[in-house]
Amino acid sequence: MGYKLLLILEKILMALPRGLRKGFFSMLASLAYYISPKYRRVVAQNLNFAFNGKMSQEEIDKITRYSFKNLLFNFLHILEIRNISKEKLLSRVSIVGKEKLEKIQNEGRAIIYATPHYSSWELGGVSLGLLAAPVACVYKKMKNPLYENWLLEGRARFGNTNLEKSKVVKPLIKLIKEQKASAILIDTNINPKEGVIVEFMGKTLRQTSTPAYLARKFDAAIVPIAISTKDEEHYVITVYDEIKVAKTEDEKADIQAATQAQADWLSELIKREPKFWFWLHKRWKNDHPEIYEN
Repeated sequence: MGYKLLLILEKILMALPRGLRKGFFSMLASLAYYISPKYRRVVAQNLNFAFNGKMSQEEIDKITRYSFKNLLFNFLHILEIRNISKEKLLSRVSIVGKEKLEKIQNEGRAIIYATPHYSSWELGGVSLGLLAAPVACVYKKMKNPLYENWLLEGRARFGNTNLEKSKVVKPLIKLIKEQKASAILIDTNINPKEGVIVEFMGKTLRQTSTPAYLARKFDAAIVPIAISTKDEEHYVITVYDEIKVAKTEDEKADIQAATQAQADWLSELIKREPKFWFWLHKRWKNDHPEIYEN
């Protein structure tokens, strides 16, 4: 029943002018802010921990409100991606640094995008596949299979593919050998047995080492990438410089250094404009559970 209602809501919303759709999701975001004290608290806990308690309450509240809005706008973007034309989608998104990707491709190397939940990550992933080359995006399996299919259909509509995280290594290796692009989120909370300990936002936590491991083993390029906006109408995908992975006799140290470099890049990105990151997520819950205690 819930899934059928989602499809009905999708049809209704897509029949509205875009301004009204945005207004509807902005209203939902405001409502979510007021009725979700638990998640308001999570954002505050994350910000106070990441910024050592130095951020003002006014700024925390501003970022908290935007966090709800940004999450709802990502849902809006998936809904639109499922229904609008490629031309209309690309009229709203541009890319900076594409020549870096072309250089790597001309070298005959695969690209592994290291990317975070930052600004409109849904719009960014789909648009990247159109502006550069199709991307295989790694995702975590969801509890609701109907909603998962709805979401993945949108993400794959214009040529991207989806790889479920628990069975991802072999497919990623195959893609790399075929010199194709893949994307891995580097800012999700992971199992304590996965990844390596890095310093992120000045705090220790465990981060996936998969990009570094694969890049080192198969001479692929780790390319950090993020999307942002100034007006919530036009978006820019920024391609950052490749993160080089050393290949010395110490494999462990090489992977550690490249994974730390990714954490450093993301830390600087967030510090420059913190409102865009996904503060609603308990990023430090495995390594610093104490910060989420009431």
